[in-house]
Amino acid sequence: MDTEEIIRLLNEAFVHEIEATMVYVRNSFIIPQCDPSRVTEAIAVDEMRHMNWLADLIVKRGGKPSMEHKELEFGGDDLRGQLEMQIAHETEAIEMYKRQIASIDDAEVVGVLKHILDEEKRHRKEFRARLERVGK
Repeated sequence: MDTEEIIRLLNEAFVHEIEATMVYVRNSFIIPQCDPSRVTEAIAVDEMRHMNWLADLIVKRGGKPSMEHKELEFGGDDLRGQLEMQIAHETEAIEMYKRQIASIDDAEVVGVLKHILDEEKRHRKEFRARLERVGK
């Protein structure tokens, strides 16, 4: 895989992390229950760290991080909808990172993507645990 394609894939991941950060920060502000709000806020910080790692990989390879993103879906204004949206976002990230890891042949990039993938799996587990408690 050439460097240009690696940069394109890294930018795809970078934008996904931007979207997650913005959705999770917004939701953490309006989630009425303390535990899900704090977990969402902490995971938003993780997503920002992922952005930093991805931007570093992009710049090292001669690219520029893309700030273009789609219109954001927040999952509404209720906790259940927000957690469901956040779980869906993590699932999309997990699938994206699996595809990228399988196709990229740059050891440094793959190492970082594997680390991010592990964190995304943990994030989804955290959100699912909070969703199970909704309504209890």
